[in-house]
Amino acid sequence: MLKQKIIIGCWLVCSSLLSQAQGKFYTKSGKITFFSSTSMEDIEAINKTVITLLNTQTGDLQFAVLMKGFEFKKALMQEHFNRDYVESNKFPKAEFKGQLTNNSDINYTTNGTYTAKAKGKLTIHGQTKDIETTGTITVKDGKLLLNSFFNVLVADYKINIPRLYRDNISKSIKVTVDCSLVAL
Repeated sequence: MLKQKIIIGCWLVCSSLLSQAQGKFYTKSGKITFFSSTSMEDIEAINKTVITLLNTQTGDLQFAVLMKGFEFKKALMQEHFNRDYVESNKFPKAEFKGQLTNNSDINYTTNGTYTAKAKGKLTIHGQTKDIETTGTITVKDGKLLLNSFFNVLVADYKINIPRLYRDNISKSIKVTVDCSLVAL
């Protein structure tokens, strides 16, 4: 009798843990790139260590990225980016916290590509702004591929560009998100 109670108790605990994790997908190796183009110079950087969490049951979506993780083709650009523009020592990360506003339109159990609409708060350089964007979620064999791009205005996040470099950096930066998520 005691043995049956222990087995039933273990089964209930395991069932509870599985149901809590169900619907949660993540990655620690998502990719975010940004691109700026002016007549003087193109600037591009990539970060391949983006942490992403999506709860498919609620549509809650979060991204976190360390600013020092952005890699540039030119070491001097990377130094200026971290020291002068985003002040990585003072503001070490950027993050997005929001929701998929059309979460019920996405069938996470059937392979396919779905339009995703996200709305939330984007924090960069200590400044938080509301943001809305669209993208796609591709469901493929139990994995989720998230893709999106949107523009960020440098002035919205109080990133000061020294007068000497103002012609080299666009006022609007194109951000591209590309993440492959697996179930937790």
